[in-house]
Amino acid sequence: MASPLIVTLTQDNFAQEITQSPVPVLVDFWAEWCGPCKMIAPALDELADEFAGKVKIAKLNVDTEQSLAVEYRVSGIPMFLLFKGGQISAQQVGISGGKAKLKSLLEGALA
Repeated sequence: MASPLIVTLTQDNFAQEITQSPVPVLVDFWAEWCGPCKMIAPALDELADEFAGKVKIAKLNVDTEQSLAVEYRVSGIPMFLLFKGGQISAQQVGISGGKAKLKSLLEGALA
């Protein structure tokens, strides 16, 4: 079960959740059928707990929100975009490096 701290993004709430966020936002572009997406999900839950109040973790299903996937040029999943001040500040495709690499991205956004 996903952490209650993880925000589900849709076309309707994307702009508000990203541009109006007082903290950096890590967006996980994923799909239900994606094995690596499922493998990294527990790490995202842990990071949501570790960084609660400092960073927002959000998930966007590329199958149900195809227009946003196209807008952000998602060509492989999982793809992670880190938004700071509404702008992309870092990007990662795939799960190499696992939780440690994502944690490093988040810590960098807070530095």
